[in-house]
Amino acid sequence: MLAFLTTMAGGAFAFRAGERLRLVLGFTAGVLLGVVAFDVLPEIVEVNGRLGRSIEVSMIALVAGFLAFHAAEKLLLIHHHGEEETDAGHRHPTIGVLSASALVGHSYLDGLGIGFAFQVSAETGLIVTLAVLAHDFADGMNTVSLMLLHRNPARRALTMLALDGVAPVVGAASTLVVRLPPEALPIYLGLFGGFLLYIGAAEILPEVHSGRSSRWAVALTGLGALCIYVVARISR
Repeated sequence: MLAFLTTMAGGAFAFRAGERLRLVLGFTAGVLLGVVAFDVLPEIVEVNGRLGRSIEVSMIALVAGFLAFHAAEKLLLIHHHGEEETDAGHRHPTIGVLSASALVGHSYLDGLGIGFAFQVSAETGLIVTLAVLAHDFADGMNTVSLMLLHRNPARRALTMLALDGVAPVVGAASTLVVRLPPEALPIYLGLFGGFLLYIGAAEILPEVHSGRSSRWAVALTGLGALCIYVVARISR
């Protein structure tokens, strides 16, 4: 429930950002890149190490996730506009929903991580929960920012924010009855790592710098990545 509340708080902040949304997006891009670099990739190495496997399959899944999101975006653009290039920086409401949906999936995995951590021990569960809460605020902010960036109405953005808030609760609750096969976890981590990498590097960063470049936006991108680095170090 705390994960739900912090996610909603992050979304509320993004709604009130107004003209400062570009700065928020800069921080958002840094957070997503930080999650991939300091959370997802180390987890891939650790999980494969426990399983005695190479990380090759996970890296294939990561590239597949990146390319799948790229292909889905291009197909949507072709379908709606009849050509690969669109105006206003490739913005379309459906792409916003697709990007936000990937974040909802990541939040669901956060909930799974909480539940599985408590299956190990209460201490491990509390540490993982602290890490999830630390970046759930950014998750809510990211979801709303992406929806508004792609010209979605506020009501639709609020709906996706609610889904993002509920996702970790559902994920944690599902571990009461379901146990994820350890062999499948590296593939899931790779796929969602690819999704998040594409959203951060190919979607948000170009938008941040599509107009007048801002030193503050660049600084906030670095700050977003740094925040996730600190959270990852504390949680480990």
